[in-house]
Amino acid sequence: MNNSNWKSLALVGVLSSGITLGGAHLLGLGSSRDVIFTEASSSGSNAKFTTNMAGIPGDFVSAADKSTPAVVHIKSKVVRQVSQRQMPSFFDFFGDEDFGGGSRRPQRQEGISSGSGVIISPDGYIVTNNHVVADASELEVVLSDKRTYKAKLIGTDPNTDIAVIQLQGDKIPNNLPYLPFANSDDIKVGEWVLAVGNPFDLESTVTAGIVSAKGRSIGIIGDRDKAQSPIEAFIQTDAAVNPGNSGGALVNSKGDLIGINTAIAGGQSGTYVGYSFAVPSNLVKRVASDLLKYGNVQRGFLGISQMQAVDEKFAAQKDLKATSGIYFGSFGENANASAAKAAGLKIGDVIVKIDGKEVRDLPRLVELVGAQHKPGDVVVVTVNRDGQLKDFNVTLKNMEGNTGIVKSPVTSLVQVESIGAKLDNVNSNEKAKFRINGGAKVVEVLPDGWMEYQEVPVGFIITKIDDTAVKDAKQAGDLLANRRGRVRIIGIDPSSGQQYRIDGTLR
Repeated sequence: MNNSNWKSLALVGVLSSGITLGGAHLLGLGSSRDVIFTEASSSGSNAKFTTNMAGIPGDFVSAADKSTPAVVHIKSKVVRQVSQRQMPSFFDFFGDEDFGGGSRRPQRQEGISSGSGVIISPDGYIVTNNHVVADASELEVVLSDKRTYKAKLIGTDPNTDIAVIQLQGDKIPNNLPYLPFANSDDIKVGEWVLAVGNPFDLESTVTAGIVSAKGRSIGIIGDRDKAQSPIEAFIQTDAAVNPGNSGGALVNSKGDLIGINTAIAGGQSGTYVGYSFAVPSNLVKRVASDLLKYGNVQRGFLGISQMQAVDEKFAAQKDLKATSGIYFGSFGENANASAAKAAGLKIGDVIVKIDGKEVRDLPRLVELVGAQHKPGDVVVVTVNRDGQLKDFNVTLKNMEGNTGIVKSPVTSLVQVESIGAKLDNVNSNEKAKFRINGGAKVVEVLPDGWMEYQEVPVGFIITKIDDTAVKDAKQAGDLLANRRGRVRIIGIDPSSGQQYRIDGTLR
């Protein structure tokens, strides 16, 4: 099966207007709170099953009863710009006013996407998939008992496709049902599991299957445009999972959380054809904890690049005395900042273990380092160097080459009354994606304002005002403050990556 058949659930999920998810990454600043998640007991037994001779549980009632009240239905309002014509042209990208016609502007469509989430604390924190909520202008959460609340985005991590949201309102209960985290490392291939979610808007749906594989990498997160250092170590199951299950729970026979359902192996319809994939609970817990405490994920790096999994053919090509592990050929662009180099590793070493655990492929290396450790943590790296095994204590660093905590980006919001919008700076991911040096991103379109009239969507990136290139939100605000008369704004529609020109009169 080729990669085109791997589907993120919400990307093929329920959308009332045929809208696919895309656009600017929304990142909350977090609550800076230390959260102690409830962990499932490894020795206790919350469910005792009678089994037949094949070892199949007689029923899953206890696990379903425990897990379904903690799984919620998330409805995300999504706004997307679409062209007025079926076929794009040069004029759609730049406007055709100078060619004898009026400027053609993209039209706005609104839709509601449907996904799932799991309550992880009694006061209303919910974990789900990034692709379920990251592009939403509004979030609504429906509990299993039909109570409905608004929610706000706390933080997202595109590299793992995990996000945290929080219920909002004056009367949020502090005794909500929630799921404890099981140790996903303990789950065994062949073990029975339940998938709980809201496929096709069918609320509180439970399906059963077995764990088919662990540590599976399918390349779907790396294909997403906002993931800089994707981490994939999915739990693969054959439990039936479909569009709308995204962000829902994968639980063990005790009803404890072992994963967040994220993707399916599907055909052209994007529906289930045999396998589904869940982010393991240990990774979910780590990401959620960092998002709540710091507003982003603190991830440690070895500082190596040009990595390759070693097999017999590659070992022969490089004349290596190792038949497995991860070979690396560089310390990256800034070698002096490499944690591996500082610890004594050499180019051409083959990494065979991290903290005593075998490393045979790149996803496993990324999981053992970036998924489990933050900057400043020390890991024991075992390498094969010319046939000899050597251990090195490596103090991991962040992407900036130091061991400090990476602060969440500071929002630099500017409200510009003349155009009726709030603007913020463009982040590094967006600069790289659209190959721009700067810009001002529309994060809110104010009611009855000029940008609403022009049908400019949230996420639109202003790159030029008249003949002046825009470097940040402040500059855009200064250029447009108290502005009257004709103005020309050029920018990028994030959902398509196309450039548009807006000509109009400010009053």
